[in-house]
Amino acid sequence: MTRRPPRFWLRPTRSIAARLLRPFSFIATTLTRRRLRQPTFHASVPVLCCGNITTGGTGKTPLTLDLVQRLRDRGHHPHILSRGHGGRERGPIGVNPSRSTPRDVGDEPLLLAQSAPTWIGADRAETARLAISQGADCLVMDDGFQNPTLYQDVSVLVVDGATGFGNGCVLPAGPLREPVADALARAQAVVVMGDDRHNLIPTFPPYLLTAQARLVPGPEIRTLQGRRIVAFAGIGRPEKFFDMLRDAGVAPIRALPFPDHHFYTPRDIQRLEALSRESGTTLVTTAKDAVKLPFPFRTQVKVIGVELLWADPKSPERLLDLLFSPS
Repeated sequence: MTRRPPRFWLRPTRSIAARLLRPFSFIATTLTRRRLRQPTFHASVPVLCCGNITTGGTGKTPLTLDLVQRLRDRGHHPHILSRGHGGRERGPIGVNPSRSTPRDVGDEPLLLAQSAPTWIGADRAETARLAISQGADCLVMDDGFQNPTLYQDVSVLVVDGATGFGNGCVLPAGPLREPVADALARAQAVVVMGDDRHNLIPTFPPYLLTAQARLVPGPEIRTLQGRRIVAFAGIGRPEKFFDMLRDAGVAPIRALPFPDHHFYTPRDIQRLEALSRESGTTLVTTAKDAVKLPFPFRTQVKVIGVELLWADPKSPERLLDLLFSPS
């Protein structure tokens, strides 16, 4: 089962628990601000970061993939930099889609490497140097908004429209990694994923490029119309995947959430195989989960990719224009 955040994190009013934890949030904020004051490495090519300030999934990786493809369409040679969360390799190291495993480099880097050369490592300056030496003319960071090791020419703050900033408190009193005001002061753009249920967009500073997009399933979803499906996902917010299926008219008869970056055990596979043997049932999962499934079993699962549908089709191009505008 997924590890759900405390309920008081998501309440707009601050609970007693949040107030009691505020001293620890103050310490966390102080440490983050101190870390962000460290000297940064300025790469010789433009650097774009897709990051967030909340725990859980916001849609950073789909945004990264979308912008990387648009950079390639413009004739650029982007490389992706990732932390490699969940992998045992500390880096810096390049991800080899045919030889690297999720346990080595993490699930997200393996997925990203299918679209562009991808490098992992906590020190983004080191991975940047390696990427540039291998021909990168621009770099896209998947996460790393609070990572000071590499200067970011354009920082994009990704916000989940459904959860917003929760109760507005920093960990552990709330879901934030740093205060909202601090993050907005460093960002050049904000992308709200999904409906803006908390009416955040009007509150953002006018100098920020603000855009809105939503995740939609890839064309393969059409093959599932009218079929009985069992969906499973181990992402930041699995319910987003399940809701996306329902919105597309493909309602799972069962929806199984797993923790983010979950590695599927033999027991998990046996359970899923038992469900797949039910008459007329099709197993469905995300591309991020698919890279962690053993190959024989993976062939029994329908993988649904996600794409970004922008509210304003010109928004992503304006965002990329920022990356190449004179400083």
